[in-house]
Amino acid sequence: MLGSIDRRTLFKAGAFAGTAALAAPQLMTRAAFAAAPQKPEVGNAGFHRFTLGNFEVTVILDGMRPGDGPHPTFGANQPAEEVEALMVENFLPPKRMVNMFNPVLVNTGSELILFDTGMGPAGREAGLGQLTRRMADSGYSPSDVTTVVITHMHGDHINGLMEGDQPAFIGARYVAGQTEYDFWTSPDRAGTPAEGNAKAVQSKVVPLKDKMTFIEDNAQVAPGITAMAATGHTPGHMVFMLESEGRNLLLTADTANHFVASLQRPDWEVSFDMNKEQAAETRKRIFGMLASDRMPFIGYHMPHPSVGFVEPLDTGFRFVPATYQFAV
Repeated sequence: MLGSIDRRTLFKAGAFAGTAALAAPQLMTRAAFAAAPQKPEVGNAGFHRFTLGNFEVTVILDGMRPGDGPHPTFGANQPAEEVEALMVENFLPPKRMVNMFNPVLVNTGSELILFDTGMGPAGREAGLGQLTRRMADSGYSPSDVTTVVITHMHGDHINGLMEGDQPAFIGARYVAGQTEYDFWTSPDRAGTPAEGNAKAVQSKVVPLKDKMTFIEDNAQVAPGITAMAATGHTPGHMVFMLESEGRNLLLTADTANHFVASLQRPDWEVSFDMNKEQAAETRKRIFGMLASDRMPFIGYHMPHPSVGFVEPLDTGFRFVPATYQFAV
């Protein structure tokens, strides 16, 4: 009877089965592997969707760019060994990193609002510039977008505004910070390290200026969406608060560019920050608020799907990826 089989009998049976398996011809093992060959490595499917109150939020991966680092891009004011040690402590490679680019699409029910536009056509040979294709995969066409919001005017946020010499988002209105636009379109950029990016603004942003609304701190983009100044990364860098049905989420754009280096060590310099001291103060202020309020955020360069929380850790913060918080 089944009930009379003791644990010793079961152990012996299991041991016999294991011995038989080990004794099976190698030919069978090879045949099993041949029946299920490994597939080429592929990237992320490309988008992640959840609801925030009555808002539908879709994070779209414009692409991933591997490279050397994080040092000296992050922590140039620190010994390389210290930056590398922090990476190892956080289960990351010490001398290689992957930068991710995550525009956000928000459907408020009356508007479809896109925050930043990725690398655009210039990035496609390197596997970037996937925004419009992955937007279509998610069920939306670029022509569905009613508003494009630019958090700041670095190339990885504005290059997707145009397809060739035509707007990529036909029929959309545009929203950008007045301070940011004035800085990049000033003739004072000529002959400075900012000149290259200023030329990108001339080709991608200026052709759309007649359809642009220029805003300042605390401006409302749409009901439930408010701009907040978060300067330092650029002179007019902005973040955006989403609020629906009493639930809040902050789009932090480039306030932090690395989920370990910039959050756990907010005082470490970031090469992309134009005013490094101001950027560090802004990081501490913005993420201090998020930690205190236990509020979720989406960071443009956080690991896709780039949604999470922060908690205080030593002199900085620890990134806590979201799981099912938006599904219940």
